[in-house]
Formats: sequence, C-alpha cells, structure tokens
Amino acid sequence: MSIRKTSNWCLLWAAAAAAAGCGDSPGDDAGRSGGNPGGAAMPVNVIVVQPQPLDNKIFTTGTLLANEEVALRPEISGRVVGLYIEEGKAVKKGDLLVKLNDRELEAQLRRKQHEEALAAEEERRANALLDIKGISQEDYDRTLNKLRMIQAEREVIEAQLAETEILAPFDGTVGLRYISAGGVVTPSTLVATMQDTDPVKVEFSIPEKHAGKLAVKTPVLVQVGDAPERHEGTVYAVEAKVDPATRTLKARATVPNPDGRLIPGSFAKVEITLEHLPDALIVPAQAIVPQLGGDLVYVCREGAARATPVTVGLRGERTAQIIQGLAPGDTVITTGLLQLNDGKKVAARPEPADRSRTGL
Repeated sequence: MSIRKTSNWCLLWAAAAAAAGCGDSPGDDAGRSGGNPGGAAMPVNVIVVQPQPLDNKIFTTGTLLANEEVALRPEISGRVVGLYIEEGKAVKKGDLLVKLNDRELEAQLRRKQHEEALAAEEERRANALLDIKGISQEDYDRTLNKLRMIQAEREVIEAQLAETEILAPFDGTVGLRYISAGGVVTPSTLVATMQDTDPVKVEFSIPEKHAGKLAVKTPVLVQVGDAPERHEGTVYAVEAKVDPATRTLKARATVPNPDGRLIPGSFAKVEITLEHLPDALIVPAQAIVPQLGGDLVYVCREGAARATPVTVGLRGERTAQIIQGLAPGDTVITTGLLQLNDGKKVAARPEPADRSRTGL
C-alpha cells in the first residue's frame, strides 16, 4: 500500500515553533539549564504538523477486457450463400453478417402458409355453421384445432428460417473471419469474433486486507504498457468473496475508450484510490519511534522533548498518518531520536526543505 498526499508539508516553522518555545538555536542554550540538567540543548530538526489532504492509494496490475465479446457461430448447419462481414469494421446491432442457404425452408414455409389459409377458411365456414346449429361444437373444435396445429408448424419453420441468419448482437467491431462464401458450416464452426470496446473493462485483484474499502464507484487510474497516459475509470463490480487460494479480492472497472487505443487483452497497471482524507495529520516515517507498548513521537514543547504516544493510520515508505495523539500545530522532532528521552532539552531547527517534502 502507498500513501499519496495532494499537497506539500506545511512548515509553519517561525510562528509555531516560537509559540511552542522551540525556536532557540543550539548556541543560545549553551549556558542555560533546564530540562536537560547539566548540559547544552541538543540540536534537532522539527516540522510543524498541519491538516492536509491525503489519498489512500494502492497499486496493482490487471488485464483489459472488452465491454462485450462474442464468438459468432451458426445455430444450424448449412451452406454460406451470403457473407457480409468486413474484418475490423464497425457494425450496428441487428446488421446481417452471414446468410445460409434457406431454399428448402422457404418452400416449406410457402406450403405451410397455403395450408394455413385453407384451414382458416375451413374454420370460418365451420364457425358460421355452428352459429346456425348446422354442426356440433365437437366438429367445430376439430376444425379449430387443425388450424392451430398448422399455425404452430408454420411458426416452427419461421424460427428455423431465422436461424439461417447471423445478426450482430450489439454495436461493435467484427474481428477476423474464419469462413468463406460457399463453404458449409455447422454449429461448431467459428465464423468470427465481435467486440464492443468502448468502454473497456479492466479486471484486477487487491489484497484481502483492503477488501472492506473497495466499493462500486471507487475511482481508478489505468496505464497500459509504456504509454505515459493514464486513463480514468470507475469500479462497477466487486467479487462477492475473497479467493481463498490467493487471498485476494477480484474487481472490475470501466474505462472510456472512444478512440479505441485501449486493446482488450493488454496488461495494465492500476492505481486505486480507496479513500480521500481532507484533513489528515502526516509526519515523516522516521519521526515514529516503535515501542513495546505502541508507537510514539517526540514533540518539542517549551524547549524540551516530550514523548507522546500516537496511533498510526496509513503508512507509506517515507510518511505516515497520525490518527490519534497529535494536534494541528504540534512541533514534531524528526532527528536525533535515539538520543532523546522525555524532558531532554533540545534546540529546534526546521527540517531541510529536501527532507520535509512529501514523496513516496
């Protein structure tokens, strides 16, 4: 995990250090006595902590996926009589891509339509006779059932005719085709692939310890290959459980791809912002002193170092968030920590600019 700040350290050195009584130089205390009996004040570097924005980010890798992808295959066997696929071209939902030979089915349909017309006329006459008691209800029902059976058979043929066409299932781009006009295909024959790539999806996994903070609408940044551009995206789905084999949680995000530069299957670097803290207190990592009972920092108060227990939140390589134990304006000592003890007399000086800046 990494911590990223959105602003630099607020080194309000002059005012805050003076208010804390930590503004003396080492020479000023050479002949004084105080919290460090019998010795001169120890020179130390300090920073003054102030609330500042903080983003909790983690970094992982993932794979780009098409928004929609399908392998186009025929539903029935037949000879290709129409091939309307242009490889790499965009198509609209419902566009005709492949047509199979349907002459026999068309003949069956015409015959069945003729039978249906005769049966419908027979049913009309039988209904008229039923109205004048010319036939029984049972005779009429037989005539009606015959008509309905023919209609059902006609609908079956129409469904079979529909299976002789392969239509585009969505707006997208057709890939390479694997058949030719005149060839015979079966339901196992791959005709072509089709993809919708705007937006693309990116699939990635994060360690289970962050699972509780990843949610739908979490923002992500995606970088592909060596390209410098980073593309903004949003998490739209999170797996319902952690993978017990890898102890990771899988998720997917969508990334707009209007120019088609993001290609499905590509390796991607993913930056995920799990939370944004508008007023976090941040200190350099070296200012934290680990103890058996917990962490502490040394705060400069009235010319002396005061051991202050703290609770650490987010940690980075060079910085850490303090969630309890410090207040805005506290002057935190960042050097000489091994020589310090509670009450030791110190002479504070501001942390050098190249060390007080944040950066991970």
